[in-house]
Amino acid sequence: MTTKQRFEHILAWFEANMPVAESELNYRNPYELLVAVMLSAQCTDKRVNMVTPALFEAYPTPEKLAAATSDEVFEYVKSVSYPRSKAEHLVAMAQRLVEVYHGEVPDTIEELQTMQGVGRKTANVVCAVIWNQPTMAVDTHIFRVSERIGLTTGSKNPLQTERQLVKHIPAEVIPKAHHWLLLHGRYVCQARKPKCEQCGIAEFCRFFEKN
Repeated sequence: MTTKQRFEHILAWFEANMPVAESELNYRNPYELLVAVMLSAQCTDKRVNMVTPALFEAYPTPEKLAAATSDEVFEYVKSVSYPRSKAEHLVAMAQRLVEVYHGEVPDTIEELQTMQGVGRKTANVVCAVIWNQPTMAVDTHIFRVSERIGLTTGSKNPLQTERQLVKHIPAEVIPKAHHWLLLHGRYVCQARKPKCEQCGIAEFCRFFEKN
């Protein structure tokens, strides 16, 4: 099976079996999504969703968050991973968001990455989810799954994975494909023990072919 054929079969299966694929983070606007994605780094969406209701009640706007101290924000996010640094990043991000972008979350990867604590993955998620742009965010699930099932070959870092995926996935499908691969990795193609017997794409999977 060629790489092109593998992509075609896998994307077609997901389109037929998971036509709706969305972020599991809870948010109501671009600002809340940006905050939630920043908190989700090396942390589960479930945990983030437990933290954000009180956080957003206390800081419903970038202006409110920008006026807070990192110690104050820490009290709301202390149950997530790396809470001290994330609290500092959130306040610094909000300050730049207010000072430079007048409280409006920018819609380009380049501008988003000028804010403290916002890396390429976070910027890609925001651009894909909010503005439906063809940006492929690569987290640990997508990095692992893409290589395991054969969508990427020899990828050594998230940027290499991103470039290989974007090369073969139609632009209009990329925002949804991000969620397809992420959710597949989270619930089926898990790191330690992939559930191959429950996997709908096993017949197209490089890992399954070899085992």
